[in-house]
Amino acid sequence: MSFDDKVDNKAEEVGGKVKEGVGKATDDERLEAEGKADQRASNIKQAGEKIKDVFKS
Repeated sequence: MSFDDKVDNKAEEVGGKVKEGVGKATDDERLEAEGKADQRASNIKQAGEKIKDVFKS
């Protein structure tokens, strides 16, 4: 996993957490759901990259 990919995935995860928090604070269920979806997508990407790293070694 390249450093840039790690940074991008982490930024997406953090952005998702922010969206989720803002959605909860403003009682915006759609925004909260988008934040959770962004976090899930980021976690899946991170897991895929980790698997690639294992097989590269």
